[in-house]
Amino acid sequence: MKGAAAARRRVEFVEVVARQLDQIAPGTVRVRVVPVTRDGRRRTWVVLDSANGPVDADREAHRAAYGLLTRAFPGADWTVARTYDARTGELSVDEPTAPAALGLDTPEARA
Repeated sequence: MKGAAAARRRVEFVEVVARQLDQIAPGTVRVRVVPVTRDGRRRTWVVLDSANGPVDADREAHRAAYGLLTRAFPGADWTVARTYDARTGELSVDEPTAPAALGLDTPEARA
């Protein structure tokens, strides 16, 4: 029974966060948060995406989405890039990837 109760709480959590993101920026299903350093200053870039591409949202909406996620996941390390998927409720580390055809995942040959 405890497992079922935990699963219900998790489903409710995912639904609440998705609903709040939709209120902040309608259509948002994915949020990417990337810490960057520009001109010697640390900043955080936030990208809001729908199922079809970027969401048209102002700076305040981006800040609100970031604030929502930092409050929802207080134990997350926000010094690394993260992606939140509102459909699944998964917050993951957003590691850069490249198409396999580029061969960037193979060891570099040294001459």
